Amino acid sequence: MSGALPGLPPPRPIPLKERSSILFLEKGRLDVLDGAFVLVDEAGVRVHIPVGGVACLMLEPGTRVSHAAVALAARAGTLLIWVGEAGVRLYAAGQPGGARADRLLYQARLALDDDARLRVVRKMYSMRFNEDPPERRSVDQLRGIEGARVRETYKIIASRYGVAWQGRDYDPHDWGSADTVNRCLSAATSALYGITEAAVLAAGYAPALGFLHTGKPQSFVYDIADIFKFETVVPEAFRVAGAAQSGRHLDGRSVSDPVAEVRRRCRDAFRRADILSRLIPAIEEVLAAGGLPIPEAAPEALPVAFEDPERLGDVGHRG
Repeated sequence: MSGALPGLPPPRPIPLKERSSILFLEKGRLDVLDGAFVLVDEAGVRVHIPVGGVACLMLEPGTRVSHAAVALAARAGTLLIWVGEAGVRLYAAGQPGGARADRLLYQARLALDDDARLRVVRKMYSMRFNEDPPERRSVDQLRGIEGARVRETYKIIASRYGVAWQGRDYDPHDWGSADTVNRCLSAATSALYGITEAAVLAAGYAPALGFLHTGKPQSFVYDIADIFKFETVVPEAFRVAGAAQSGRHLDGRSVSDPVAEVRRRCRDAFRRADILSRLIPAIEEVLAAGGLPIPEAAPEALPVAFEDPERLGDVGHRG
């Protein structure tokens, strides 16, 4: 029996850097109807989703997914992530393009070699703070230094946007117990983690095999996302929270739903920062700092998930 999907075959996956960043879906059935990827609500209304042009779909409570939809998303190279309300908890994730043995071995060797791991962590520190880390510090010591700097950065950004800030404090099991600013931050960081995980998987690496962060299913995702967090999503979260707390208008209108507003602004921030074109090069740069040789791929290895041919013509031409 053929495994073909109904309708036209999906096109070749678009390189990650050419895609839209992320979409959040809730309260509907994700399916393939008439050859198209759609979300169908209770009234039977279809919303078409350009699955091949999106890096990541975040599936919130109330979403059901058909087998055909999962198969099409995998073939198009779009990551599906099942999350809790506002993306605070991650329950499961797909694997577009899949991890590659040669990349996984390389990542594991770096993580298991103490000297190489320290070099990788130092590189992440320098990329995040635009300065070299202190010399003769262990990974644990650098983690402590980074944590202190992060807490201070939160205070500075909160003051810039007039936010009453009591620290990063939320319970992933009780979304409603967090204050507005922490809900905004959770929504913002979940969006960044989603597209970062899509990039990690597309590049052939393991999200769980981290260097500074360890022991979590997304440890390496956190490692890479933290390089970009304060450049992109954190300022947007504080900007929206400050307007919501004070009742100020934001761009001429009131903020009735801070979480939804944060998501929209994060997508805009990703576009301004050209984040999707920077994630995979950042992953490769971080790992190269470990100083270990990249193993040769086996002759039977699958190709990379997303080919990246040179563009032809203007930016609207995919070649």
